[in-house]
Amino acid sequence: MVYVIFGNGFEEMEALAPVDLLRRAGVEVVTVGIGSREITGSNGAVVKTDITDDMMVKEGLEMIVLPGGLGGTSEIMKSERVKAMVQYAYDSGAYVCAICAAPTVLGSMGLLKGKKATCYPGHEEKLAGAEVMDADVVRDGKIITARAAALSIPFALRLIEAVRGTEAATMVRNKICYTENVKEVL
Repeated sequence: MVYVIFGNGFEEMEALAPVDLLRRAGVEVVTVGIGSREITGSNGAVVKTDITDDMMVKEGLEMIVLPGGLGGTSEIMKSERVKAMVQYAYDSGAYVCAICAAPTVLGSMGLLKGKKATCYPGHEEKLAGAEVMDADVVRDGKIITARAAALSIPFALRLIEAVRGTEAATMVRNKICYTENVKEVL
């Protein structure tokens, strides 16, 4: 099971692309709202999550995903329940994944010391001991980070690869006709 955490002010693409693509790969995804099941994104989209943060359980956790968005990241930083689940995921060997501003949560928890990571430009100093990489998506063991909203699909594909393998990620990539080289007619 994969938890994707939603706090008010979350970045819609960074949350919903992973939910969508992981589910296409047959992964059990549970969306988690901090304090409520109705969460508003940074661009005004209102999402009804599957559960609230007080309903999370440890059993069966394969991965936890933290979308960015400054408001959503701030909500995650304030949630002791979510941070406890992130710590549990890290300690138990589950994947801990964050995109955009959200890797700063991992930095504040000391989880990035000695690890390679990336984040939204300008937040690098908040990665606290990480080897900051000039890369779009970075995987260091069980930690996966990504730079920004534009990387939501490559990030999600790496999450699929981590929990279900390269074949599953390739199947989803092909199914959605994803290519990094966009062919346009203008």
